[in-house]
Amino acid sequence: MAEKDEHGELGGRDVNNEADRKILRTVLLINLAQSAAGIGLGMWAASTALMGSGLDNLADASVYAVSLYAVGRTAMVKVGAARLSGFLLIGLAVLLMVEVLRRFAGDEEPVGPAMMVIAAANAALNLVCLRLLRGHQGDDVNFKASAIFTNNDSIVNGAIVLSGALVMWLGSNIPDLILGIVVAAIAANGGREILKEASKAVPE
Repeated sequence: MAEKDEHGELGGRDVNNEADRKILRTVLLINLAQSAAGIGLGMWAASTALMGSGLDNLADASVYAVSLYAVGRTAMVKVGAARLSGFLLIGLAVLLMVEVLRRFAGDEEPVGPAMMVIAAANAALNLVCLRLLRGHQGDDVNFKASAIFTNNDSIVNGAIVLSGALVMWLGSNIPDLILGIVVAAIAANGGREILKEASKAVPE
């Protein structure tokens, strides 16, 4: 009987791991599509906020790929993967801040309507991802990291919609650049939160 119970437990763990992989594969593909659209259309619309959102999605996709690798592995592997995610997001924040500062020297006005439409579509996709991630049962640090990333994305895309409206109203690129700074700050804080969660998850 004990052997049967042991096999049953292992089988259940395998089923849970496969469910986790399915969730991560889905959100990975969604974020890759969002990244391509955000970076490409952000360059076309001259929007640092949209490009930042696209880069953020690319970082998210990298995190989901790392998390996918960590599924079913040891606690230390999962902690290491989460820490990599945190440092990646902080690095993204620094790169985005450099781009914002570079664009402050220019006077190119972003395309406000494009910012609003793309950000609204991304926000809807982020809600789908967040719902999938919150369907995960357990206390995996990488799923916590993924949920933090996706929640940050939802906030950012809501702000981009507002920024697009302000760009149209004021006829200036300043709202977009200010939002670029905000996105960088949110990304850096998200990285800090992930590193904090990873430290808590270190096995004693």
